[in-house]
Amino acid sequence: MPKYHYKALNEEGKRVSGTMQAQDEGQLYQKLRAEGLAFTGAKAVGVKKQTKKLKALQLSDFCRQIGTLTGSGVSLVRAINIMVQDESIKPAHRAIYEDVLRLVRQGIALSDAMEQQGGAFPELLTNMFRAAEESGGMDKTALRLARHYDKDYRLQAKVKSSTTYPKILCFLIVVVVVFMMGFVLPSFEDMFSQMETLPLPTRILFGISDLVTEHWLILLVLVVILFFVIRIILMMPKVRLGMDRIKTHLPLFGKLWRTIYTARFARTLSSLYSAGIPIVAAMQVAKKTVGNLYIESQFEGAIAFVRGGGNLSEAIDQIDGFVPKMTSSIRVGEETGGLDAMLDTIADTLEYESEMAINKMVSYMEPALIIAMAVIVGFIMVAVMMPIYGSYNSIESSSY
Repeated sequence: MPKYHYKALNEEGKRVSGTMQAQDEGQLYQKLRAEGLAFTGAKAVGVKKQTKKLKALQLSDFCRQIGTLTGSGVSLVRAINIMVQDESIKPAHRAIYEDVLRLVRQGIALSDAMEQQGGAFPELLTNMFRAAEESGGMDKTALRLARHYDKDYRLQAKVKSSTTYPKILCFLIVVVVVFMMGFVLPSFEDMFSQMETLPLPTRILFGISDLVTEHWLILLVLVVILFFVIRIILMMPKVRLGMDRIKTHLPLFGKLWRTIYTARFARTLSSLYSAGIPIVAAMQVAKKTVGNLYIESQFEGAIAFVRGGGNLSEAIDQIDGFVPKMTSSIRVGEETGGLDAMLDTIADTLEYESEMAINKMVSYMEPALIIAMAVIVGFIMVAVMMPIYGSYNSIESSSY
């Protein structure tokens, strides 16, 4: 909700000013009139600068404390104040909580206070809290969100830990190539320079080595420029759309990506729908958590279909990029009247399958990187040994 800096006259005719939240200037005028003030002018306060987003672990802790404290009878203001005084919180996070506390003390709803933090809190969280404020049960909603973000954090941690070994292998490949080019090859250069002809692999290898050693600064600048150019190109909507579509249709990794995307959507939709948020609004929020622009771009038609009275299962079935298991499970939930329970079940199942998919993806990457390292080192060794064996053969033939 926008905030306005207003100017008005009180009943005594004195000028007063302040800030107030309102949908528009018309509502602001009505609020000031109800307080006995005569509206003279207003200016919308600029949007607060972008704040760094809270990570899943911080969101889980925030929701858990809100749910536990309010469920124990502690007031919302007191609960947030306890979090602000926690010494383990980072200063940047403490500043966000302090601003939320300040706004709540002014009578602003918690969801609106969170929404004014420049994107620190995700849309899913603010919408869930807003639904809880309207229907009651803030403690239960907060604890449910705590479990949601805890699972999200564990999945992210699983991805990071699973990709550690492939990252180490990539680093070792670079180290091996630099060592061979910088230390091993120069020791053979004097000997090879005396030979009349060198095998093609050797010429290619020394050409690369000379290029790297003589023009390393230019190559470094070109690599940096290429990195930023590729990054800018990949940020273009059309390019991202095409790349995300390719990710869901890859021969080997496509199914793994589809499982991960489906698990994210199912968990978010389950949390929103179980909190009492209408299915259309839940779909609009959940689509943003998928992490794939190609899948997200297909939701307009699906949401319009549901808004027109269509079944959720049929709408989801129109979206290319989700695994069929979710559609069939949603259809069962619609037929039995237990859609919320079925969404919970399929979310748990798909989260387990996504963890298995991540493990499988890493299991494919590790041997591929080892083979790549073997090919690179093997090519260097062959390029070095071929002229040496050639010289031995020529010496042996000349002796006869």
